[in-house]
Amino acid sequence: VYIRKHPLEIPPPSEKDWLKDDEEDFFLQDPDRKRDALPQPFRMINKLVMLVFENAMEIIERREMLREAQKLKVQPTKCFPTAEFQVTGRANCLAVSGKYIFVGLSVGLSAFKVSDCKEVCAWDAVKTEICAIHALDLGNECHVLLAVDEMGLVWLFCFHKESFVLIKILNEVEDISRRSTCVEVVLSPGGDYAGVLLQGNTKAWLEIYRLPKDSWLKEMEKSPGAAAGLACRERRSSWTSVGDIFLLQESPVSANKADAKLSLPVLLLKVKPPKPITGSSFKSPLDALKKVDDDSMLGLGYNHLIKDSQWEQQEAIFCSTYRDYLEAEGERASKEEIPRHATFHFLLPSWILQVGPEMKVQPGVPAGISVHWDGSHNFCLYLLNRPLKEKVDSDPKPDVVWPCAAPVACSAVSSCSRYLALACEDATITIWDKHLGYPLSVTAILEERLIRSIYFL
Repeated sequence: VYIRKHPLEIPPPSEKDWLKDDEEDFFLQDPDRKRDALPQPFRMINKLVMLVFENAMEIIERREMLREAQKLKVQPTKCFPTAEFQVTGRANCLAVSGKYIFVGLSVGLSAFKVSDCKEVCAWDAVKTEICAIHALDLGNECHVLLAVDEMGLVWLFCFHKESFVLIKILNEVEDISRRSTCVEVVLSPGGDYAGVLLQGNTKAWLEIYRLPKDSWLKEMEKSPGAAAGLACRERRSSWTSVGDIFLLQESPVSANKADAKLSLPVLLLKVKPPKPITGSSFKSPLDALKKVDDDSMLGLGYNHLIKDSQWEQQEAIFCSTYRDYLEAEGERASKEEIPRHATFHFLLPSWILQVGPEMKVQPGVPAGISVHWDGSHNFCLYLLNRPLKEKVDSDPKPDVVWPCAAPVACSAVSSCSRYLALACEDATITIWDKHLGYPLSVTAILEERLIRSIYFL
């Protein structure tokens, strides 16, 4: 009989018995496929293919979630054109006034009806390209138009009974070297005034015109030839069978009337940029004392006022101390340009724009304008109800000046013309109530921000 001398022990595992990474889940595998395992290169390919499928499924699920979230959002309304029409040349701009659409073309102007998109009149007397249009309905089938061409000329038209009447070119001059280009045009609500910002070779200025719209309506009714217009040709429209598309064909009928003359607009103001602040013109303290002397001083002032020699000595010391800074400042000042752009608005009568009792104020008619030039701290107000002069003041003084802590960057007037918003370069926005004459709110934005434009919604 064999008797074991030592107790039975479990032998230690060897390296060949260790589980491999691929066999950790061996208990989940099919025992029948144990012998059918893929070789190593194919197993790697299998892993890569499975990884591609898993990533693809994640992308598909993510896109489905985004699609479901998009369905829950309010979808914007898609608008499709209901009618198409062709014009002569290229369309650059358009404006809507009343029941008409005015289109600026590369060869002139065209007017279309809003109801059926049919062309009713066209103006191409000089074959000029119109780049901007401003139109306003004056009532009684009369509209006023300001058109700016490619040369910067401002054309003033009156559209009456489906006909264009050219009144005047506002900035036309005989000398081409003195010609000015238009930067911006604005029509006042109601069509009583028009503002034109002009720019020359070395300077810029703002011109305000009074439009005699009442006289135009009377002259249009009295003159039957004016209804035909100047250089206005009619066109026939031939409809095609495809939807609502129609083509416009020129008609040989052309109405050229020379007797359609209307009253010309009147130049009220010619506002120029503010002049830089300069020193006094007095050469000595004696000249200043003579100007303001009220017999309350004794002597000539030489012993108790600063002399010219003292100022010269102080200036020499200052220039020698800060020579480098002054040279850099001089170069920067030489590069500064004259203000070329201004923002202006037509204002109705209010507490901030006081009108004298001798001036008549009509409801709904602008009583003044607000102007601020680029880089200027002052917000200037000018009255429009001023008597007409034979010669317009070339540099009128503002009736009201609002000094601001920083240069005014932009401004806006609400559609009801009651609220005025001023935005300065220090990112401060002030909302004024013009009827009450005091600010409603002052908002300061972060200093790193620069306000470019401001609007009322």
